[in-house]
Amino acid sequence: MRDKKTMNRAVFPGSFDPVTVGHMDLIVRSAKMFDEVIVGVLRNAAKQPLCTVAERVSLLQELRFRACA
Repeated sequence: MRDKKTMNRAVFPGSFDPVTVGHMDLIVRSAKMFDEVIVGVLRNAAKQPLCTVAERVSLLQELRFRACA
């Protein structure tokens, strides 16, 4: 048998509309605690969105690079 490292993952789902400093704080802190953080951006049909899902994903990606810099 091979030793396999167990990967700890966190899943952070939300509409992120808009993305807040609190969201980014939780994502950054989670990244220090887990091997992988999966941020799932969803569309909430019950709300009128400010941004499209694609715009929110793009913004989160841009902020992720800034947070890691």
